[in-house]
Amino acid sequence: MTEPVTDRVWTIPNILSMLRLAGVPLFLWLLLGPEEDLWAAIVLGLSALTDWADGKIARKFGQTSHLGQLLDPAADRLYILSTLLAFVLRGFVPWWFVALLVVRDVSVGIALLILRRHGYEALQVNYLGKAATFCLLYGFPLLLLARAASSLETVTLPLAYAFIVWGAVLYLVAGAHYIRQIAQIVREDTPAVR
Repeated sequence: MTEPVTDRVWTIPNILSMLRLAGVPLFLWLLLGPEEDLWAAIVLGLSALTDWADGKIARKFGQTSHLGQLLDPAADRLYILSTLLAFVLRGFVPWWFVALLVVRDVSVGIALLILRRHGYEALQVNYLGKAATFCLLYGFPLLLLARAASSLETVTLPLAYAFIVWGAVLYLVAGAHYIRQIAQIVREDTPAVR
């Protein structure tokens, strides 16, 4: 059974998502300014924790809202893209890895614009997309932790790369799945040319 979606703005999940969005500039400053990797990892880890909490609270207390359905994935995308950009600038990941994920986001974004042009709303986030976001938002702080605390590197670095690689694979598969779904919806909506 799907939860009813409200037009409420000031809900706990929405406030958590707003705080997550506000944390992006702080995270980037910590990572690119003073290069405080441990503090950046903490901000990113808190973002991942509040990402989990806002969805849990929304479902448990009936606080699912239209605004939350926009804010939550926007915060996820913004953290993922800003983290990847900062990681490339710091030399943590190769540029082609980031380009691959950016091309995925741009492709899904174009597909969603086509879907809206046909009068449909955005698709619900599927399990693959959630799993990909989970892996990436847990892998990134682990990578920062490995860089910040060399004594933990032997444990955290393999875990970080495992989460990031699995997250990237799932992210690409989820993107292909969204595009396939959108193509099917648009194809069924378009009358056959005779």
